[in-house]
Amino acid sequence: MGSYTKRVLVTGASSGLGKAMAERLVAQGHSVVGTGRRVDDGAVANGVTLVRMDITDEASVRHGVQEALTRLGGIDVLVNNAGLGIQGPAQDIEPEMALRLLDTNVLGAHRLCRAVLPTMRAQKSGLVINISSLAANFGLPYRAFYSASKAALERYGEALAIEEERFGITVVNVQPGEFRTPIAEGRLRPERISPEHEPGYARAMELLGGSMHYSRDPDELARVVARIIASPKPKASYLVAQGVQRISVLAKKLLPGRMFQRMVGKHYQ
Repeated sequence: MGSYTKRVLVTGASSGLGKAMAERLVAQGHSVVGTGRRVDDGAVANGVTLVRMDITDEASVRHGVQEALTRLGGIDVLVNNAGLGIQGPAQDIEPEMALRLLDTNVLGAHRLCRAVLPTMRAQKSGLVINISSLAANFGLPYRAFYSASKAALERYGEALAIEEERFGITVVNVQPGEFRTPIAEGRLRPERISPEHEPGYARAMELLGGSMHYSRDPDELARVVARIIASPKPKASYLVAQGVQRISVLAKKLLPGRMFQRMVGKHYQ
């Protein structure tokens, strides 16, 4: 295997951003294994070898990683992409539902790291790319636990980067904005919305549906991830968003806290 071509494991690669990343990397000559909860072990789609994996299940993660190691002969890059969305007023989210989200978006990535990092340390090299979200930068109304889970993933990645650097392992956080993916279809949502929150929630979801409809091609993110893998010294974090989404991250840093919150509130009204 050449220094440029890598052995890559991408979680959540059966659809959306993960599928776009896996296919782009295969097209560039990398060897890629992708995971999905409802795929057949060894199935091949557009050059991507798929293995079944539920990232909330320890045994499933270990089985999937072992399958990937067997098929690839090692893992140079782990892309922690699999995740869940959630919507609903914070007060209407049952703790059990919040735990399910955090178990997927935070502990899922942690399970993969625990399973893959020993191989990378033995190789004295490796790259972990955590697909976070623009939402990690601020609390989005009616998606409180999504923002919280992605912020937690970012802090986890930052700490891991420091711990693993001496073993030749690099950890990168990537923050995509809204992309054209089926994530909305699988979002967790409460069975009941509090009457007092119904009008605001309905407006926010209408706006979110519109932004998702007009959002960008997932291959845009895939190209950024490909550049990160090719880079000898990638940055600690990357923001992959345009327009008002990109500006909002800068505004959060520059504006007083309450002013920024009011600005976000008006956007969703």
